[in-house]
Amino acid sequence: MARITGGKRYARAAFELALERKELESWRASLSKIADMVKDEKLLVLLEDPRLPFAAKKTLIAERLGEINPLALNLAYLLARKKKLSILPEIVEEYQKLLDSHHGIEHVEVVTALPLDEQDKERLSTYLSKIRGHKVAIDVKVDRSIIGGIRAKIGDILIDGSLRQRLETLKRSLIEVSK
Repeated sequence: MARITGGKRYARAAFELALERKELESWRASLSKIADMVKDEKLLVLLEDPRLPFAAKKTLIAERLGEINPLALNLAYLLARKKKLSILPEIVEEYQKLLDSHHGIEHVEVVTALPLDEQDKERLSTYLSKIRGHKVAIDVKVDRSIIGGIRAKIGDILIDGSLRQRLETLKRSLIEVSK
């Protein structure tokens, strides 16, 4: 069985708790608010400083976050105590994937040689949704080494329509023909 690491474990626990309490959106908003808080690098350094007493960190976090889900606030305290506040962006990303999956939305990792504009992303999302038979959300990354085309990873399935892959396939074919 694969081991769950880092923010995934916290995100899964938060999601299961939110699902049980029917607070999915409240948790999403609260986690996003906490992640926005730790984007302030000076604050993050202060909150992870072992010389600052935990009571002071707790007060600082509560004042900075204001009104959020109380259990999400407890998660922020726990992460501060463990000096793991920096993994919050990963927790938020993983929580969003779990939330999307709960709503029937599948995440697809797409790699392109050039950045896609919003119209291209929408067309690609619509096309992949038709292939999968349900709504997909695409996460686009740029990798100029693929030269052109796209590579899409849907769960365990890899669709490689990159120019680099086509050239590699042609090269292998030419080598096999010459033998």
